[in-house]
Amino acid sequence: MPDWLADRAAVSPRTTALIIGEQQWTYGELNTAVSTTAAYLHHNGVRPGSHLAILMPNGLTAVCLIHAAARLGAVLIPLNTRLTPTELAWQLQQADATTLVVDETFAEIGEELEKLVNCKLLIINELSPNDDSFTIHNSQFIIHNSLQAIVFTSGTSGRPKGAMLTFDNHFAGAMASAYRLGLQPNDRWLSVLPLYHVGGLAVIFRSCLYGTAVILHHRFHLDTINQSLDHDHPTLISLVPTMLYRLLQSRTNWPASLRLILLGGAAAAPELVKAANQLTVNNQQSTINHSQFTIHNSLFNIHYPSPIVATTYGLTEAASQVATQTPTATAQKPGSVGKPLLFTKVEIVDENGRSLPPGEYGEIVVSGPTVMQGYYNNQEATEKALRNGRLHTGDIGYLDADGDLWLVQRRSDIIVSGGENVYPAEVEQVLERHTAVSAACVISIPDPEWGQKVVAVVQLVPDHTLTETDLLTFSRARLAGYKQPRHIRFVAQLPLTASGKIHRKAILEQMQKETQLNTDRENTDG
Repeated sequence: MPDWLADRAAVSPRTTALIIGEQQWTYGELNTAVSTTAAYLHHNGVRPGSHLAILMPNGLTAVCLIHAAARLGAVLIPLNTRLTPTELAWQLQQADATTLVVDETFAEIGEELEKLVNCKLLIINELSPNDDSFTIHNSQFIIHNSLQAIVFTSGTSGRPKGAMLTFDNHFAGAMASAYRLGLQPNDRWLSVLPLYHVGGLAVIFRSCLYGTAVILHHRFHLDTINQSLDHDHPTLISLVPTMLYRLLQSRTNWPASLRLILLGGAAAAPELVKAANQLTVNNQQSTINHSQFTIHNSLFNIHYPSPIVATTYGLTEAASQVATQTPTATAQKPGSVGKPLLFTKVEIVDENGRSLPPGEYGEIVVSGPTVMQGYYNNQEATEKALRNGRLHTGDIGYLDADGDLWLVQRRSDIIVSGGENVYPAEVEQVLERHTAVSAACVISIPDPEWGQKVVAVVQLVPDHTLTETDLLTFSRARLAGYKQPRHIRFVAQLPLTASGKIHRKAILEQMQKETQLNTDRENTDG
């Protein structure tokens, strides 16, 4: 099996690999910690082909488990720490997990899951190097098409699907990203994305291949990230638009070390990109109007800093990045996500699979070495997504005359709020379990901070009453926090299409009109 960490440690043992808070580990030290972790897992029955699920926050232990799984030849199943036990149990069963590893933070949930799912529970706290270790002797650098991870995503049906990603997928993505964005020996990637997201997972493997450092954070905490930007000397950072929005509200400049902000996870407003690019480095004169993202430069010393934001489009099924713009290209086309990465082909097709000319909207179809093997234990979904060697994303977009990709709508009705995917069907099913709810339609409305805000429109059973507070309390016990509706509106009758289905488009258009009307009133009143 590939063991990129061992290969890197043999070449660069004293190079910084990982930074968490005030602690740092070299590649040699990290390799030793992973050997200890692998020995622990091996002692507890983890073998090549085992399905190893992990449930814990970002940290050294999670990083060690990711590398240890690769070293042992186990298939990694990183679980979303924000899900409920019911949601987690379904994913564990779907992925045929044989072992679940949690830290003390999730020990109670782990014990609950052990009762629901037939898998072995390991509660692991901070590991200290000892005499026990598990190493690969005579390691050679290899790329392998073996399964590395099952990373859960979802489709418009709302049912989670486990994308099967290989070491080949990660390697191709790492090389293509480096070719597009450049690579420097002193690069430090500030990572705030959770390690259960493909973007967070990709950074861990790419750092080994590149020989660069990762500055890992448990989560996006504004004060902590700002401190890290100013003191840890990062050169790159991955953000979703909501994170960048908050940073711009709290900063007057970027650190001199920062050369690139990789912005993805959701569509970014051109105004947000422009505002980030106009923020100066260190003491250069420039201020920002946070509410409108307009830049006010000094009348006496107008300075336009070099672009720093690179927009990107990716998905779990393609091991992260598909298309990415350089900062210079992003400044010229802030609404685009750029050209496909090296080795990757992007086409726009109609409903019959025929390629469309530039400028015409259609489905984004991806092919190349980063595309997943399929969805684990879901042949029907695999056959629908992978056709003739091409990944049908379900996303709508177009290519312009220059070959740059523009994203129009991400995965049909899926809501992207704060960089997290919210699946309307899943939320609707939960709301409709309430005895007073006859039907529900979950949509989104634009929000300057979150990108999109989850809203539910609910039809009650005749002669039943229900308050918004009561229904929100009901849903909180059954859904992760980021999936919760921010507003619930009750209606006498949900509009239906001619075929009898809920007319989602009509509801969405009505809510958008009301939102715009309220905004206009607020502007008038102000």
